[in-house]
Amino acid sequence: MKAAVLNQVGDTTLELRDDVTTTDVGPREIRVRVRATGVCHSDLSAMDGTLPALAPGIIGHEGAGEVVAAGDQVERLAVGDHVALTFVPPCGTCVNCVGRRPHLCSIHAIAAFVTPRFLVGDTPAFGYAGTGTFAEELVVPADGAVKIPADVPFEIAALVACGVMTGVGAVVNTARVEPGATVLVLGCGGVGISAIQGARLAGAAMIVAVDPVVGKHGTARHFGATHAITPDQLAETHATLTGSQGFDHAFDVVGAPATIRCAWDNARRGGTVVVVGAGRGDAMVSFSAQELFLHDKRLLGSFYGGADVHRDYPRLLALWRAGRLDLDGMISRRITLDEINDGLAALRTGGDLIRQIVTFG
Repeated sequence: MKAAVLNQVGDTTLELRDDVTTTDVGPREIRVRVRATGVCHSDLSAMDGTLPALAPGIIGHEGAGEVVAAGDQVERLAVGDHVALTFVPPCGTCVNCVGRRPHLCSIHAIAAFVTPRFLVGDTPAFGYAGTGTFAEELVVPADGAVKIPADVPFEIAALVACGVMTGVGAVVNTARVEPGATVLVLGCGGVGISAIQGARLAGAAMIVAVDPVVGKHGTARHFGATHAITPDQLAETHATLTGSQGFDHAFDVVGAPATIRCAWDNARRGGTVVVVGAGRGDAMVSFSAQELFLHDKRLLGSFYGGADVHRDYPRLLALWRAGRLDLDGMISRRITLDEINDGLAALRTGGDLIRQIVTFG
């Protein structure tokens, strides 16, 4: 089959190969024919080493498809089922799963770093984040797939599998934004737009979107931002809209020390700062001991939007059906697997793209 292969971490392009195969399906695993996958900034982060990835490997982690084979111990899924994938499969029995924090389950995640799931020619290769959706088929634990109704377009399901879950979840699961709140969102890519939509769903009265690319401001307003500004306009906006008190909730969807610090500085005393963006392991952020206790702010990480995928995927799709969550509008461009490097290049330059979707025949 065809797949886009990362030969080594640091490569800026993926090699398109047609001699890739999956490993055999284990007793508790399924093989999925990928029908759609999003091109996410986290894929770039895997390629450049910001996020951990193994090479050779198949990049891509935001996908949906159809089950074409199932192990003999798989009970919830069957051949022919449509599924949305998750890169954090909940095992269901560990301390995090039992404690209602399934997004922190590490059982399958650890296995993904020691278990190759592809062969590139004769060479074992790993699937990024335990998936590898830039391939026509993949093998994943059955826990890593959520059954979806057959009438849900694969493109829509793919969006839910990462970007939308991460952004909306950061608002409703992690921060638990309340009606009437004031919200600041730093970064208006796919996850940022999802956070904006989540804030609108939560009933936020004011949603200020910040992005240096002015072309993204209209998009942010379309999806629910009440204001859209550049970073150099933030100080004046902070003073004008909040009386210099700060925002109830500030979301950093970039993951850089400067933007995390900016979110902190623009949250009010007693407010909530949520780090959504995936930053580098060696990127350090500084706070004084005094400000941490004096300002009584909550500084929260939000990994995968605090997702319980079996609860949240159906909820997000129900909101989409009801017309309250605009997922169709988030698909900016459809490309083929052969065009994946062009899509990654466009994402790398920070263009006004929300989500490019790779569709498979």
